[in-house]
Amino acid sequence: MIMATDYMAEALARLRWHDPHSNHICDFVLREGATATIGRSSNNDIQIAEQHVSRQHAVVSYRNGVFFVADLSSSNGTFVNNERVNEPFPLFAGDTIRLYVPEIQFLAADEADLEIAEQTGRVILPSAEGGQASLIATNGPQEGQSLALVGKELLIGRATSDATWQIRLQDRSVSRPHAVLRLKNDRWFLSDLGSSNGTFVNGEPLTGEAQRQLADGDTLMFGGATLLFRSDWSQQPTDDALTEFKTQGDL
Repeated sequence: MIMATDYMAEALARLRWHDPHSNHICDFVLREGATATIGRSSNNDIQIAEQHVSRQHAVVSYRNGVFFVADLSSSNGTFVNNERVNEPFPLFAGDTIRLYVPEIQFLAADEADLEIAEQTGRVILPSAEGGQASLIATNGPQEGQSLALVGKELLIGRATSDATWQIRLQDRSVSRPHAVLRLKNDRWFLSDLGSSNGTFVNGEPLTGEAQRQLADGDTLMFGGATLLFRSDWSQQPTDDALTEFKTQGDL
C-alpha cells in the first residue's frame, strides 16, 4: 500500500472548489505530471455542474516543472485573477481560476492535504506510460465526443461526403486534409499539412514540416476546432463509435 508520505515530494498542488449545492469544500491534490480536466460533463476529472460552465471548459496540465491552465474554447471563458486566459497560463500558489462564475483556488499542497485527498478519492495522478491515447472535442457540434487513436498514422481533416481521412471535424475552418498524427516509439507526433488556418499546440503554431511530440493535457487547434489530447484513456475501443467522431451531415 502506497501512503501519502511515500510520494509527498511529488504532490505539488491542489485545486479547491466550493460546491454551492452541497456547501462542501472540495480539495483535489495534483501529483507532479498530473492533468486535470474541468467542466460540466461527468467525464471530467473535476466536474462543476453549473450552467455557466462548458462541458469541457478548461484543463490544468504540468509542463517543465510548472502547472498551467488553458481554456478549451469554452463559451464563457476562463480567467486567472480576473484576466482572461487566451493561451496556457502558468499558475502560482494563491491564484484564482474563474470559469466565468465558479471560482477555483490554486494552492500549495502539504501532507495533510494529500492524506485527506487519498481518503476522499480526490488525488489526481499523472497518466500511465504507454496508455491508450485519445482526443476529446471541446467545442463545436462534436463537443464532448471522445476518440481513441488507433493505428500508426491518422489524417485529420474537415468532415465532407468524400473524406478519406480517419479524423473528420465539423468545422469549415479545417482544411481537407489539415494535419496528421503519427505514432513513433509509443509517442504521438503531430504535423501540419499546409493547412489554410494552421495547426496549434498549446497556442504555438506548427510550421513547415515540423513534428510536435504530444503530452497529456495538450490543447490542439485545427483552425477553429479545439481538441484535448489525453495519453491514458480509461475506455478501450470496442467498436467504430469509439474510433471516429460522429458527424451531423457534411461540410
